[in-house]
Amino acid sequence: MGAWGVTIVTESAGNLPSTRLVTHITERNRRLDPLWLPGRRSIMTSRIDRPSIIQGGMGVAISGWPLANAVARRGELGVVSGTILEVVMARRLQLGDPGGHMRRALDHFPLPAVAERILDAYFVPGGKDRDKPFKNVRTFTVEPDLALQELTVAANFAEVFLAKEGHAGPVGINYLRKIELPIPFSAYGAMLAGVDYIIVGAGNPKDVPGMITRLSRHEPVTLPLRVQGLTANDEAVEVRFRPADLNGGSPPSLGRPDFLAIVASVDLAEGLAALPEPPDGFVVEAPSAGGHNAPPRGPRVTDQLGQPVYDARDEVDLMRMAEIGLPFWLAGSFGTPAGLEDARKRGAAGIQMGTAFAFCEESGLTPDLKAKIVAQVADGTVEVRSDWRASPTGFPFRIVQVQGTISEEDVFLNRRRVCDLGALRVPYMTDNRLIGYRCPAEPLKAYSLVKGGRAENIEGRACLCNGLLATAGLPQYRVAAGAEEPPIVTAGSDFAGVRELMSRVSTGTAFYSASDVIDYVSGT
Repeated sequence: MGAWGVTIVTESAGNLPSTRLVTHITERNRRLDPLWLPGRRSIMTSRIDRPSIIQGGMGVAISGWPLANAVARRGELGVVSGTILEVVMARRLQLGDPGGHMRRALDHFPLPAVAERILDAYFVPGGKDRDKPFKNVRTFTVEPDLALQELTVAANFAEVFLAKEGHAGPVGINYLRKIELPIPFSAYGAMLAGVDYIIVGAGNPKDVPGMITRLSRHEPVTLPLRVQGLTANDEAVEVRFRPADLNGGSPPSLGRPDFLAIVASVDLAEGLAALPEPPDGFVVEAPSAGGHNAPPRGPRVTDQLGQPVYDARDEVDLMRMAEIGLPFWLAGSFGTPAGLEDARKRGAAGIQMGTAFAFCEESGLTPDLKAKIVAQVADGTVEVRSDWRASPTGFPFRIVQVQGTISEEDVFLNRRRVCDLGALRVPYMTDNRLIGYRCPAEPLKAYSLVKGGRAENIEGRACLCNGLLATAGLPQYRVAAGAEEPPIVTAGSDFAGVRELMSRVSTGTAFYSASDVIDYVSGT
């Protein structure tokens, strides 16, 4: 049962599970949500109201507010990527805020003094010169300074505000549990804008549902951190956030968004469902999905290209998923009409899909990269490799092979290693029992000689922070190199939807729209 009193009763029909929903009001609603009112309901209170399609939260600013807005207008779940939005906002403002969207969102931010400080710090009228670097945002630590907290809250507010602007459709935001330091501040900002769903993957999000509940009351929260080298004799490490520390206005009353956990195993789903505050549903992600994937559950085996090999142990038992009693959506090669029909037959509420949306008109992927990859799809040469080493997280990461990007060995080798964004740094205990931060994509001297990391960990590691920002048209300019950071493109391995949609594009139109994707998958 979710936080809004939804019970899903599983029944059997032959070999396929089916579900019927019973909605009711429970005392738990009142206990968990002080803002609960009779008649208030979540988007997930009936099968009819649930979205059939969840648009994936892709990359950095690929699933930006224009894409999520377009999807939500159709009544499906539009999702913005919540990854390093503080950097995204700061760079958009330094580019002069084309279209005035960031400033329009900040005009509605409930803490106007905070908005004013952000504009003073980052807005450049007319935009910075292309051959000048962006002013960087400070990196997160266990105790981030107030200015970084404010920027993160405001940036997440702005992205969700713009995604929800002008319609009544559902909007969600996607976070990675691996990028854990900003999560409390980011989630609070999204909630200030009325986000409908918070979705978390790339790790175990067991602490997130309770955190969301407390944030909905503007209460102080903590989030436990994983610290390398932490022993039983060390005090647990947490990031702390007190919403009351944000000055400059009066925050509004908040509702509690639904929480969806991205899982790759039924064991994790069952464990999360048994929590005092369980998720409201799940996204079940197969290894063919884009971005980060869960490692194979068996011994580490690779193919001739060095890609992880998955087997039957990595298949999720969907009968067991249905028995949990919470709605779930299937992700990874389900983004076709047949895929949606198949997901429903397996007991799912629908699908999450990303790849077809990544190459639509409204996505944040730069037009030149879209055009290159769409051309590869058309001539059958598109290739996506799952790389064990590329991501500093240690998770396999899917990379589209595109000329001029990090996927090319010479581009990767010619890039000077630098870690100036630090989203994927992990905390570790130093020899004097203090907390340090390191990333295997940073320079060898800093990572190994100064911070004690194993030298072999840096082999093949790519700076996803800088590469993904470049993919969204926000590359840092490196004065010493006289060039911008190269991009890195991630996508799922199934391009059937992209191929079909491009075949329908009329002459003179560069790309299909997000609405076209929904029509295609829905069979309309």
